Amino acid sequence: MTQRWRLLLHGARNAFDNMAIDEAILRTVAVGDVPATLRFYTWEPSAVSIGYFQGVEQEVDLAACRREGVDVIRRITGGGAVFHDREGEITYSLMLQGNAPGVPQNVLDSYGVFCQGLVLGLRRLGLEATFAPINDIAVNGRKISGNAQTRRFGGVLQHGTVLCDVNPALMFTLLKVPDAKLRDKLLQTVAERVTSIRRELGAVDPQAVIEALCAGFAAALDAEFIPGVLTEQEAQLAQQIKGERYARREWLFKR
Repeated sequence: MTQRWRLLLHGARNAFDNMAIDEAILRTVAVGDVPATLRFYTWEPSAVSIGYFQGVEQEVDLAACRREGVDVIRRITGGGAVFHDREGEITYSLMLQGNAPGVPQNVLDSYGVFCQGLVLGLRRLGLEATFAPINDIAVNGRKISGNAQTRRFGGVLQHGTVLCDVNPALMFTLLKVPDAKLRDKLLQTVAERVTSIRRELGAVDPQAVIEALCAGFAAALDAEFIPGVLTEQEAQLAQQIKGERYARREWLFKR
């Protein structure tokens, strides 16, 4: 049976708002105040996000981020440090109740279900996308999307990136790399192992990418997406969460 989901197209927001909004939606979806939600957004300014279990000083060159005007934030999801390029990435998040029909209770199994939406969406753009367990999407053997998930408050949040373009030199300026020799090796590794829509297709139409991903998620989740907006409850909760968590130095440096 086709499920009706809310679709949010949020455009560019800063890192603190983006993470607070994702959590606010997760909380309100979990208690049934709003329907399951698929959200698309970008980052302004660019940002580095670290996984919940990481130490920011071990992963991020904070001085370089300040110099480049790049936000730094800790996610509530796990995984590694990610550079979110304001012009090179489209980010999605999906939030639904933990007991929603068709959602595997095993996290690894659920990655396969949710990531199929990305696979089908990218294929609509003409890309030979495949799921690369545990939680990546690859095109021609190179990573084009990374994803992370958490289960809290009675709900499921999965968010991830779709690379429209890649700037490895800037990325490894912002992330901690022990020495120049290793940086050169990592730059070569990225060129070999990471790709983007621009690299594969030569051009990027962000609106076309979002439309394709919506269609992919609709097919994978048997969902109908209804355009919507944040409720006043969610907007207020997001501001509260941002002030209590994401905008606080204690949260960023908690590990």
